[in-house]
Parts: sequence; C-alpha cells; structure tokens
Amino acid sequence: MNVSVTIGILIPFIGTSLGAAFVFFMKRQLGRSVQRALTGFAAGVMTAASIWSLLIPAIEQNKSMGAFAFVPAVAGFWIGTLFLLVLDKTIPHLHMFADKAEGHKSKLARTTMM
Repeated sequence: MNVSVTIGILIPFIGTSLGAAFVFFMKRQLGRSVQRALTGFAAGVMTAASIWSLLIPAIEQNKSMGAFAFVPAVAGFWIGTLFLLVLDKTIPHLHMFADKAEGHKSKLARTTMM
C-alpha cells in the first residue's frame, strides 16, 4: 500500500479514536453545555462533509442538465430528510437527558432506546 494512502487512513482513524476515548473516559465529567456544544460541532462537521463530499459532486456530475443540474441532488437530499423524519416518528428512541421516549410505545430498555 502507498505511504500517502496509509497516512490518509491513519489520520482520521487516530483522530476518531482519540475523540471517542475522551468522550468514553470523561462522559461523567463533561457538563451539559459542553456535551451540547460537542454534539453541535459534530453535527456541523457531518453537514459540511455531506455538502462538500456528496451534494456538490452530485451536482457536478449532472452538469449536462444545464440549469437543472441541482435537481437530482436536491430531490435525493429531501427524500433522505423525509425518510429520517419518518424513522424519527416511528422508531422508539430516547434522547440524552430525556425522561420520556419518543416514537411508538415500546417495552425496550432505556439503554436500547438510547
């Protein structure tokens, strides 16, 4: 394997592993506002990754459609969003710091719904 490919794989792996280790070992010590800030940061990173790695390349692939090159990417984005909203409403789950579960009633354990 090429050295640059190996380094390209190791950098995200090490970063993800270190981040997970910090959360795993410090989860009781982090305040609620810090946890929310870290969750918001993670959501922002994932949003940026989906835009630059998925949506923009999808639009560029459809340049032959001219002014409507964005339509397949936008349609797929909204279909995916609606699918996740349906899952959110139907699958029982528990949010962090919440006492009551969302979704259909279930006899699942709290840890399972988390």
